[in-house]
Amino acid sequence: MVKKRHTAQDAGESIPAVAFAAPAGRPAGVEVLTLAELRERADACALAVPHRPDFHHLLVVDEGRLRHTVDFRKYELSVNDWMWVRPGQVHHFGNLSGVEGRLVLFESGFLDPATAAAARLEDWFGPAVHHPEGEQARAVDCALRHLHQEFGALRGLPLEVHIEVLRHLLAVLVLRASRMSAPAGGGEARGGAGAVRGEGEGRAPDGDGVCEASETFLRFRDAVERGFTRSRRVEDYARQLGYSPRTLSRATAAATGVGAKEFIDRRVVLEAKRLLAHGDQTAARIAVRLGFADAANFAKFFQHRTGSTPISFRTEVRGPA
Repeated sequence: MVKKRHTAQDAGESIPAVAFAAPAGRPAGVEVLTLAELRERADACALAVPHRPDFHHLLVVDEGRLRHTVDFRKYELSVNDWMWVRPGQVHHFGNLSGVEGRLVLFESGFLDPATAAAARLEDWFGPAVHHPEGEQARAVDCALRHLHQEFGALRGLPLEVHIEVLRHLLAVLVLRASRMSAPAGGGEARGGAGAVRGEGEGRAPDGDGVCEASETFLRFRDAVERGFTRSRRVEDYARQLGYSPRTLSRATAAATGVGAKEFIDRRVVLEAKRLLAHGDQTAARIAVRLGFADAANFAKFFQHRTGSTPISFRTEVRGPA
């Protein structure tokens, strides 16, 4: 199998977590395959169930149209559309029949830290779909073809050399991919059904014509990702990182279009939606998991942010029990 399911640490977690599992005889940390190979090796029903991998998916469509959902946003990808799904995001495939393409699966730790930083590998909030054109499209496609060729050419090189070749070629690919322009419309695939920017999404630091995210924001973003279940106070993150709350808000607004407090709350809402939509925990259990004092406080927060109660949201996305 391409991927291996494992039980989440929290026994109440119902979103299947997926760990990277290298095929037998292949180096750990990276795999390149076609969608035809994915169809042969993976259960279509399992791919259609929302799951939370702990590794990257970098996919390009070569033929047909692919429907894919990432954190409540539905995409329809056509030829030459690229999708990058990052670790921790909840996603699932649509019908893979009639679709051809190539897929790179890799763990963040397979690349060296300098490459990871330059490619903004940990930018969980960047757009998922891109449609490069012209020289940009040719360059990223060439990088993928070279990586795919070398992945299948294990013989002829010592294993440790083969792994280093793959590491360098993957570095070229992700550096190219990280600079792909996002399609017009805030991240939807060109010519597709159109992914509507959902509640809780701001501008992401990606694509041409957008300033690089500042070091201040990147540190704040990573701190929020680690700590949003423990604190929703900007002051706590400012103290932890050595900035003033105002500095964090300015940096966050410049990178995302929203202030620091809004950024934190949107991250909490996203996780709440994931757990409500894809899991079976009660609202009270989710409240505890997300750091709320009780279910009433969680419900008040969620309704204020989304206009819906937690139970109403779950019913809306899953239908009546």
